[in-house]
Amino acid sequence: LSMHALLIVAVALSPVTATAWSEKDATGEDVYPPLWELAPENLLDFLVKDNKIVINAWNYQERLGVYKNLLSSSAKYFNAFGYQNFGNILWGLPLQHGWQFRTGRLADHSRETSCGYEDGDHLCISVRSWWACMNYYLAVIPFLGAVEAGLFGQLQYEIEILPPQERRTDFCYSVAHCRSLFPKLMDEWKDYFEVNNNHATSSSFKIDDALGLLWKAHVTSIAYALSKFQDSLKYLSGPEANFGEDWANAVDFIAATHFSTDLQNTNDFQAFLPQRMLVEGDVLPSISDFSPQQNKVLVSLRALHKANQLSGRGLLLKLWQKAMSTEAGRKIGRELIEGLVSS
Repeated sequence: LSMHALLIVAVALSPVTATAWSEKDATGEDVYPPLWELAPENLLDFLVKDNKIVINAWNYQERLGVYKNLLSSSAKYFNAFGYQNFGNILWGLPLQHGWQFRTGRLADHSRETSCGYEDGDHLCISVRSWWACMNYYLAVIPFLGAVEAGLFGQLQYEIEILPPQERRTDFCYSVAHCRSLFPKLMDEWKDYFEVNNNHATSSSFKIDDALGLLWKAHVTSIAYALSKFQDSLKYLSGPEANFGEDWANAVDFIAATHFSTDLQNTNDFQAFLPQRMLVEGDVLPSISDFSPQQNKVLVSLRALHKANQLSGRGLLLKLWQKAMSTEAGRKIGRELIEGLVSS
């Protein structure tokens, strides 16, 4: 049965290819998230007020700056894994955030404000965006976990995150606040950064171990956020809401393989995600302005989500996780994700 489950999931996750990398702008311009070069690259580039570093996580450039600081401060751990920090496995987070921004997924989908729209406040991230709220748990909380783990050394200032205008109780705003609300989640992100810190310079550092901790924290972040922001799906079209939930479900399957979220892998993978919001009238598998691969990815994600639901209590995911419980199994899983599109 587990082999049967493996095959179902393999088919569902197959549409990914390495050709996307070669299609990138030769200058590397498309390799980074939008506006990467303008994002704050040092914690002191954010507003410093009343002995606190104050970060507006509801501004795209500032949330991107949170990621940029994480990437630069953890670069030393990944020197052996590629040129220019490209091997850093944290790249998956800002690249996903950049895709959300570029495709309009961070805007106010209730349409009651101009937050996030090109003819309004383009850099604004809306608290009415399901994607933006989900992403907060994969941006601010990892960042504060890293602060607690000592990634940035002894800081002379406290960190304070500004709250959004609505739903303030659904988020946390400092290391102490996040720890009081989400101790397990903070522990998991702290564990990831502490393991890097403790082993990066020694021969005992294994990228598979780091990926295991990263994905564990990632999946926990999504689980916390999914339960909180279900009601925000109402602002999305039916097809977009389905895609959001399908994507969140698929992350559990991808996580089990310890898929490497370095710069190249993530860019290759994201090339097959929809490059605009889905709207009413978008019918799979024949959305005319999507490539055949993009249509196929959306169909596969939908089928995977439905199969996991129909299996009862996520049995399909449990079987997949069992098949991925060894390094050899995970290697097969990753190869399926990366290579089957060419078949």
